[in-house]
Amino acid sequence: MEGRTRNRPAVTPPTEGARPTLKTIAFMTGLGITTVSRALKDAPDIGAETKERVRLVAKQIGYQPNRAGVRLRTGKTNVISLVLTLEEEIMGITSPMVIGITEILAGTPYHLVVTPYSSSKDPLGPIRYILDTGAADGVIISRMEPHDPRVTLLTERQLPFATHGRTEMGIVHPYHDFDNERFGYEAVRKLVERGRRRLVLLEPPPHLTFHSHMRTGFERGLKDFGAESVSFHQVNIDYSLVAIRDAFEKLMGSSDAPDGIVSGSGSGAIALIAGIEAARKKLGEDADMVSKVPSDFLRWLRPEVMTMYEDIRVAGRELARAVIGHIEGRPPETLQSLSQPEFQPPMQRQVKGGE
Repeated sequence: MEGRTRNRPAVTPPTEGARPTLKTIAFMTGLGITTVSRALKDAPDIGAETKERVRLVAKQIGYQPNRAGVRLRTGKTNVISLVLTLEEEIMGITSPMVIGITEILAGTPYHLVVTPYSSSKDPLGPIRYILDTGAADGVIISRMEPHDPRVTLLTERQLPFATHGRTEMGIVHPYHDFDNERFGYEAVRKLVERGRRRLVLLEPPPHLTFHSHMRTGFERGLKDFGAESVSFHQVNIDYSLVAIRDAFEKLMGSSDAPDGIVSGSGSGAIALIAGIEAARKKLGEDADMVSKVPSDFLRWLRPEVMTMYEDIRVAGRELARAVIGHIEGRPPETLQSLSQPEFQPPMQRQVKGGE
């Protein structure tokens, strides 16, 4: 009989209000603590009915394994650390990425811990902390640079990781990325189809890998579709919305004003629109815009903007799968994925009855 022996002493009732433990489950099921532990680990010598009863009680009382105990027994923390900058929160990336990651982790022993930091500080700081304290079994990092020191350090210390974005340093590692080169190229195509020829790009910061990807696609589009570039390097998508608006107002009020705009971020597009209107120009007449967006909010606010969707929630799922695969020892070249921009048709105005 599983966990029931004639001479087994009764389990002491748990203290009221205490954190649920294996002892709590044992008391409530009448099983031994060892049996409960093995049932939760899906041990083959424990019957299916017993496992189901133990899991049901564990779920009902909100039991969670003690991480310190798990670490002592297995050397694992069952933690995945997502390291994000404050800029990603401002750009609306954090929430959908966290949702996507947790959707995948829900069926695993792993828990997500978000580690925020400011890009003005040492980006290696959070990585060193995780490595030195053994705070996580795997790490997800973003805002990748072509030669990223975080990838070098994580590889040297052999901590499994996945990156949101790619590098160009000859180290094969798990990643998920958005095809920013194709976005830049297709954005130019859309604008030229509208008859626009003088195009400007609000681009990513030049030190990040996806800057070169987006710029390459943009310039290739200019060449293939017969358009020209208007210089706009004073600001990039990391600048404040006020700085972007002011710089674009000045450009739109000059003799060098563009008639087509490609925005590398949805929030940046709002600042660009404000700059257009501050210069007494009108979007859709004096200039058209294509923007990359992580949600529908820009289409709701300004349906005249052509948008291409980057699904950050899907990115979170892919990154979770990649880092778990790396922890499990799968080859990193099998843990790489690239999502494509999805062109969103214009929002249709809802007409009420009688209008």
